[in-house]
Amino acid sequence: MVHFTAFHGTANLQSSVNSDAGAGTFTLAAIYFSLILSNILLPAIVIKWLGCKWAVAVTFIAYMPFIVAQFYPRLYTLVPAGMMVGFGGGPLWCAKCTYLSVVAEPYSKLSGVPAEVLVVRFFGLFFMFYQMAQIWGNLISSSILSSSLGEEYWVLNETLPSLEPLLKNESSSPSVDFGATCGVNFCSGSASHENANLKPPSPLKIQVIAGIYLACMVSAVFLVAIGVDSLTRYTSGRKSKNQGKSGLRLLAVTLKQLRHKYQLLLLPVIGYIGAEQAFMAADFTQAFVGCAYGISNIGFVMICFGVFNAVAAPIAGALVKTTGRYPVMVIALLLNLCLLTALLVWRPNPDQWLVFYLLAGIWGTADAVWLVQVNALSGILFPGNEEAAYSNFRLWEATGSVLSYASAPYLCVRTRLYILLGLLLLGFSGYTAIELMEYKAKKAHHLERNFELIDKKNVRDTLQ
Repeated sequence: MVHFTAFHGTANLQSSVNSDAGAGTFTLAAIYFSLILSNILLPAIVIKWLGCKWAVAVTFIAYMPFIVAQFYPRLYTLVPAGMMVGFGGGPLWCAKCTYLSVVAEPYSKLSGVPAEVLVVRFFGLFFMFYQMAQIWGNLISSSILSSSLGEEYWVLNETLPSLEPLLKNESSSPSVDFGATCGVNFCSGSASHENANLKPPSPLKIQVIAGIYLACMVSAVFLVAIGVDSLTRYTSGRKSKNQGKSGLRLLAVTLKQLRHKYQLLLLPVIGYIGAEQAFMAADFTQAFVGCAYGISNIGFVMICFGVFNAVAAPIAGALVKTTGRYPVMVIALLLNLCLLTALLVWRPNPDQWLVFYLLAGIWGTADAVWLVQVNALSGILFPGNEEAAYSNFRLWEATGSVLSYASAPYLCVRTRLYILLGLLLLGFSGYTAIELMEYKAKKAHHLERNFELIDKKNVRDTLQ
């Protein structure tokens, strides 16, 4: 939570603050492009060398250059720093997911709760704290961006010129039609975005924000190094399919995972998770909130996203215990369909400020369900092979994100929303196919079990 307070807070501002030559968006694309390479090459090897705990602590350090680059934000400083984030992200997320999945097993023996239920519960709690980073990170950035820090000199020098509009006819300054150029009608390549809402904040504000975020990341490294148990404490007697294999063979296991039919069917929904998160971070913040409501309000809207995401994550995990997984996923599907339809129809206006928060809240709720359930499903479907499963999850999530970020400067928001809608329907279809196959497999096993019991009973009756 402390670490991603810094990362989320910085990433949410990239497309709006570093908008010159699309530097911010290309930086986000670089992060997820390198994350693809990282997920293919690094997780199994790094975890084998360092173990899950130290993999988390060391990879936190790889995120720090991204924060440092905000002190001098240029394309040639931001993109390499973003690549470092991606190379650290693969081992980080794979180690985290493996840790949560593995510790669920000994806890299951102690508590008597099935491991499948515990994995979902653990992921729900994890993502609750993880998404709280949205709250704290955006609270820091919004508080500083909405202050007058670094603007006193400008205000004093601009006092006299600012009186000029008062001497002019009021009708000479018509109101801006934000709906014509913002929201679904926003195109990054268009030169028509000259409203004051998209004017970047003063460099001093960005530097203060970056300094606070850098301190967060440094403290996160020490918290993990000192406070987290080594995973070996919980793995005595546990055999993993990857145990004792070399780094190259572990890489082969990661790639061979794609031969599993369940993994292939999960790819579209995993890609959708990456694409919708990228749309939220780049398009929603810039085209809807920044363009119509102002850059200084991006953080406040994203706080709403974080609050709903943090609350929905553990609730989604708890609901599975009573309703099963599929009904919860259907709820997420319906929320996303309503959300994407609203974004296509609604024309953003700063007077309708409540709508920005409502949309962010719905988005946060649906995103929490996707993250918790699909992460947990990756651990449930591939027990003993978690490293390869979670490496593939991050790989294809990153692929969805990088394609979304890379296409942002070239595709208008309307087109990108239609692509998201199609990917959502395709992804849910693949997930539904998995549930049907699992249902048929369990039903066949149940019938086979009943047949064995009846057969044994008949044998006993015959002998008697």
